[in-house]
This record gives sequence, structure tokens and C-alpha cells, in this order.
Amino acid sequence: QVQLVESGGGSVQSGGSLRLSCAVSGYTLSNYSVGWFRQAPGKEREGVAGISIGSALYADSVSGRFTISRDNAKNTVYLQMNNLRPEDTAMYYCAADPRLAWPWNALGKYRYWGQGTQVTVSS
Repeated sequence: QVQLVESGGGSVQSGGSLRLSCAVSGYTLSNYSVGWFRQAPGKEREGVAGISIGSALYADSVSGRFTISRDNAKNTVYLQMNNLRPEDTAMYYCAADPRLAWPWNALGKYRYWGQGTQVTVSS
């Protein structure tokens, strides 16, 4: 059974950093498209970053501040978040799919989802 478990969320001040992790079990990560999404209260879930077609892709709002990576040996996906802003406050979810996820930020392209980890950024 495929499982994704996020960790690393927390509360930080504006300008701070966090690194989120997504531990994957039940399949070989290297064969999958992966992505990070977030959902703030009252807003729709949106794509933050993804690895698809062999490339790392980012939402304009986080480009230059966030970095997605994966360690296939550890079957883990990471999201390094630097220079955090209050508008980054949200529940963050990782997602994965054995097919090519394109567009990378389309929720419907990902079959498997984690339960989320909360990120809160104060000003």
C-alpha cells in the first residue's frame, strides 16, 4: 500500500526557513512524479513545486525561495523553504503518481496524497 507522510512543518517568523520532508513507502520513488501543494484557510489547494518530465517546476509565488528535491535512496521528497512570508502560511501536502504528472500543478494528476503538515509564518 502506498503511503506518504509529511513532516517538518512548524511556526517561524517572516524571513525564516523550514524544510519539509515526505517519506514515501509502498513504491519506488524514482519512478514517480512528485509534487508539493498547499492550502490556506478559505482558499483552494494550489501547486507549490513539482518534479515532472525530469525537471523541477515552481509556482511563481515561490520561485527563487523554495527548492524541491528528492533522495531516491531514502525514498523521500523535500521542500526547502527560505525567506518565508506570512502568505506562505498553509497546510502543505505532498503528492505522487506513477504516471507523468502534467501539468505538474494539476491536483487531478496525482493519485497519492499525504495528510499534510502545517506551516505558519508570522510577521
